[in-house]
Amino acid sequence: MALPPAIRLMAIGTMVVFFYLCVQILQAPSSLSAGGKDAVKFSDMPRDPNLDPTGEPPEPLHRVSGNNYAPDNANSNRINATILSLVRNEELEGILQSMRDLERTWNHKFNYPWTFFNDVPFTEEFKKATRAMTKAEVRYELIPKEHWQVPSWINRDLFRESADVLKEQDVQYAHMLSYHQMCRWNSGMFYKHPALKDMQYYWRVEPKVHFFCDVDYDVFRFMQDRNKTYGFTITLYDSPPSVTTLWPETLKFLAANAQYQHPNNAMKWLTDKERRPQHNIDANGYSTCHFWSNFEIADMNFWRSSAYEEYFEHLDRAGGFFYERWGDAPVHSIALGLFEDASKIHWFKDIGYQHIPFFNCPNSPKCRGCITGRPYDGDAKLLKEDCRPNWFKYVGMGPEWTTVDAHVDLILKTSYPRII
Repeated sequence: MALPPAIRLMAIGTMVVFFYLCVQILQAPSSLSAGGKDAVKFSDMPRDPNLDPTGEPPEPLHRVSGNNYAPDNANSNRINATILSLVRNEELEGILQSMRDLERTWNHKFNYPWTFFNDVPFTEEFKKATRAMTKAEVRYELIPKEHWQVPSWINRDLFRESADVLKEQDVQYAHMLSYHQMCRWNSGMFYKHPALKDMQYYWRVEPKVHFFCDVDYDVFRFMQDRNKTYGFTITLYDSPPSVTTLWPETLKFLAANAQYQHPNNAMKWLTDKERRPQHNIDANGYSTCHFWSNFEIADMNFWRSSAYEEYFEHLDRAGGFFYERWGDAPVHSIALGLFEDASKIHWFKDIGYQHIPFFNCPNSPKCRGCITGRPYDGDAKLLKEDCRPNWFKYVGMGPEWTTVDAHVDLILKTSYPRII
C-alpha cells in the first residue's frame, strides 16, 4: 500500500534531519574532560591561524649579501646579540640537536655567536662537539656562585615543606632545588653576567628543541629596526599551584610602583577569566597565560630597566622561586604584560619551533618536518593549554602580520568567533 504524498515528504524530511544530526555529532569533538572545574570544549578552541599561508614580515629586512655576515668579518652586519643557552655537560646530545636545527635553518647564514652557561665548568668533550656544529664564535661561561646559590633569606626547612605540598598538587620538579635555582637565574640573573655586558639581544635555545623553517633575514636586526622588545612562538597556561601567590605579590608591587605600568599594557591577557576561569581563581586573579620562554628573542635592556629590576627584587625577596615554583616564563610574561608597550611584543609566526609537546608550525614552503597548524603532539587535551587565542583577542597578531595577511580581520572573525 502506497503512502500518501504528505507522509512520504515527512519521512524524507525526517531522514534528512537524522543524517544531518549524525554528521554533526561525528564531526563535533566532545569536551576535553568529562566535566568538573576545568572542563574545556573543543568547540571553544579556535582554528589555528598557522593554517593560513605565512610569509616573512614586510621589508626592509637584513639579508646575506656577499660576505656581510661572514664569521671572520670584523665589520659584519651583526649587531650586539648572541644565541644563549643554559646547559649542562650531560645534555650534550640534546644541545647538539638544537644547534644542528638552528644552524641549518638560520645561523649558518648569519653566524651569530653561541654563548653557553653552566654552573660547573664545561668539559673538553662538550666544547669540542659544540664548536664542530658552527662556523660562528662559541663562548663557554661559568655562572658566578652568587648568581646561582640559594639566597640567604630562604628557609631550607620551609622550602622542603612547601615542596611536599606542591608535590601533592602534582607540581613538577617541586623538590628539585636546581630547578628552582634555574628559574631564578633565568628570571633575574642571566643578563647580569659579565659576558653579556656588551650584548643587547639574545635568542634563547634549550636542549632537545627543533626548528623547522628556513629563516632568511636577520631576526636580531628585525627586533632592532622594528623597536621590538620580546619575541615568542608559543604561549600557554601555567599550573596554578606553582604560582599561587605570584599575582598577589605583583599587585603589591604595582600598588607601590604604579608609574611603571605602561598605558598600552596587556593586563587583560594576564587577568582573563573567561576561557579558563578556574585557573584565574586558583592563581588569585592571574590567568596563568605566559610566553613559553624556552624560546625567546629579547632585548636585555628591558630586564635591565628600573621597572623590571625592582619587580624582580620584590619577587625574589618574597621567596616564591623556592617556596612555590615561580618560573621565568610567568615572571617574564607578567613583567612584559604590565611594563612594556604590548605592540613591542612580537609573535614569530614564521619561525617553526618545537619544545615537547608543543609546536609552532606555519603554513610555509620554507617549513618541513612538522604538521602545519598543529600546536601539540599527543593527547588532544593539550589543546586547552594554548593561550594564543587570548593574546590575539586582547593584543592582536601584530602589525607585521596584519600587513602580510590582508584579510586578517576576516580570519580572526571566522577563526575566533567566540572571542572576538
